Amino acid sequence: MAAAGPVRRIHSQPSWVIRTGDVELAVTELGGHMAPVLFERRSGRPVAPYHISPWQDEGLEIKQAVLVPLRGDFFCLPFGGGREPDGREHPGHGETASSRWSFAGVATQAGVTTLTLTLETKIRPGKVTKRLMLAEGHNAVYSEHQIEGFAGRTTPGHHATLRLPEQDGALRLATSAFVYGSTRPGKVAERQRFASGAEIRDLRHVPLGAKPGAEADMTSLPARTGSVDLMAIYKRPASEPAWMTAVNRQDGYVWFSLKDAAVLPGTVFWFENRGTLESPWNGRNRCLGLEDVCWYFDQSYDPNPVTRLGIPTAMEIGGARPVSIRYIQGAVRAPAGFDVVEKIEFAPAAITLVSASGQRVRVPVRHEFLKSGSLA
Repeated sequence: MAAAGPVRRIHSQPSWVIRTGDVELAVTELGGHMAPVLFERRSGRPVAPYHISPWQDEGLEIKQAVLVPLRGDFFCLPFGGGREPDGREHPGHGETASSRWSFAGVATQAGVTTLTLTLETKIRPGKVTKRLMLAEGHNAVYSEHQIEGFAGRTTPGHHATLRLPEQDGALRLATSAFVYGSTRPGKVAERQRFASGAEIRDLRHVPLGAKPGAEADMTSLPARTGSVDLMAIYKRPASEPAWMTAVNRQDGYVWFSLKDAAVLPGTVFWFENRGTLESPWNGRNRCLGLEDVCWYFDQSYDPNPVTRLGIPTAMEIGGARPVSIRYIQGAVRAPAGFDVVEKIEFAPAAITLVSASGQRVRVPVRHEFLKSGSLA
């Protein structure tokens, strides 16, 4: 079905745009990739945390469909794509990341603006409804993907991709507690620096393959120009949302994501620092994926170190009721000296980001949406 609704061409891709006084959001027709997103519009210094691939507007012939619009955050079903145990072959990160979405409407009610898109999947017959929501007064994007049909086990995920500052160590990462982490078993790329299949207990100590004892500090990026690496960490469900944060000290803001770890227990770190040389990458792409998933490398459907801890790496879909996957992302200005997030304090309809240096930033955000599905 052809695109409908108000469409603008942004960095070569037809896109829908919605906005409030606080946030402006664009999402591509092809693949449903969300970027650019401008937070803190009222401040006069908008924050644009998401990566947009450098080959946009170049007119290159790109064979892998997900790379054509590659930018920001997009919903993956199945995450990773490829061949499933029953033999069905999916494109990279699934049809949801590489097929054309259809416009279903924009509505504003009680201060919440909702863009609704739909996609009929063919490889596994089903329907996915994407809802992207902005609430007045909130520097956050609320998303819900409702899946109907698509019967069987699968690996849903979000693929949030941040732009990296030029200055080494200017992006500081922090996360809520995790119980297991691992670098990718096997080799992800020719210019991989991580050791293969190494267990991770602390983001500051990720084993490198160069020599015994060599480590990477994945709380301080960018680093190791000319490399491509992949790792993942896993969390158990808790009474409060699981979280991930990235403080851009060069540009003075903090990005955050919130999720229900019972639905998306894993976070994949895709660190691409000018390490992929073939076209269209051409050794120039610099970004960080912080991708919240239900997935474990090439062993998602088999027993693996994560499932042995009682944490799922695939989800059963296709019962009588649709399955909804909800997610929150946002970004706010940070005061000078706000170094790295030490903790997040949760209150009704708000969070407080607390830095290791003792500074506090209160953010209106309805984190209750992750459980309730409501922004009322």
